[in-house]
Amino acid sequence: MRKTKKKLKMSKFEKLLYTLALFLLVISPVSIVFSKATLSKVNFEVEKQKKEIEKQEKTNESLAMAINELASLTKIQEVAEQQGLSYNNNNIKTVTEDK
Repeated sequence: MRKTKKKLKMSKFEKLLYTLALFLLVISPVSIVFSKATLSKVNFEVEKQKKEIEKQEKTNESLAMAINELASLTKIQEVAEQQGLSYNNNNIKTVTEDK
């Protein structure tokens, strides 16, 4: 007796299902690696921006200190004297607002 080989007959739906499953098995690792690489790149950019922000905040602090120093009364009086101005209390007039 001779054994005959039976071919498995798959429907179009089954072929499509197997093809889709194989496609997902191949694409899944690729997409995971791609998403991890993208996330890593974004994290790198975030850290770079944080460093730039910290640097700018330090610059802003030093500029604020310089402004406060230059706006101090002693510095204003020093610059006024260098320009030939003097403080004369008799020339000061006070204006009051009547209601």
